[in-house]
Amino acid sequence: MHMHFDGFDDNQWDEFKWEAHLNEVEKKSEQLRKFIASDSKGTTPRWITLLQESQNEDDAFEAYVEEELLMDEAYFPEDEDDWDEEEDDDWDDEDFLFGLSDDAFMDMDNDDRDFDEFEEGEEWKSLSDDYMYSDYSDLENFDIYLDAKDLAIDILKWVEKVHPKLHSKDFQDFVDESLKIGAKIAGGHSFGFEQDYIGANIAYSKKALNSANHALELIQIFKKDGLFTKKQYQEIHARLFELRNDIGIYIQELRDQFHLGLE
Repeated sequence: MHMHFDGFDDNQWDEFKWEAHLNEVEKKSEQLRKFIASDSKGTTPRWITLLQESQNEDDAFEAYVEEELLMDEAYFPEDEDDWDEEEDDDWDDEDFLFGLSDDAFMDMDNDDRDFDEFEEGEEWKSLSDDYMYSDYSDLENFDIYLDAKDLAIDILKWVEKVHPKLHSKDFQDFVDESLKIGAKIAGGHSFGFEQDYIGANIAYSKKALNSANHALELIQIFKKDGLFTKKQYQEIHARLFELRNDIGIYIQELRDQFHLGLE
């Protein structure tokens, strides 16, 4: 995903402006996703279709991330003139997307509430060397993304051994959230680390954090359902927990980088 924004007047966008805009983007891309879905009833999770269409779980995850980024990119203007026009029009494409519901907005307050535990103390700074912004030119060399990718692939492998009759709403949500972690990290990474765009990176990364937190809540449901063996549960939970913490540290590093650029 390649974004091109040549400035935002004199008011540099922070993570909250980017987040509000990203909420609008997600709202519209979700409508587009339903519009083009092969499942007419919209009841089959996209990851199931991608697993059926792909040669392996790795390819299914890559296809999921690519599709997520393309959906978002459809609603990001390519240059400043298009950006101004989109803002003036207030994203008025209701005829194409059949109208939008306010329920699609995500609660930004939840992001900050989920993140509070990472802002207590200075422990995260001891790991700052792991998340410096010198050169993240290749997503495939980005450790947090690779950890999210490996976890998602292992969860897809587990999914294929679970009988479809056991695919409850919580089960589907758990898989969705697990895949979204890597997709949102990739979305943020695509904006890079320059001052004008780091707020977008933060906003995307916060959504990855939210997905990790939600997945951690959901996985506890399956501990009693027997969908995991005890060993599987402990391993997946531990990896998800560590990934969630790493994303929290990463967000704080990005915030520090943004504020340094304002000085």
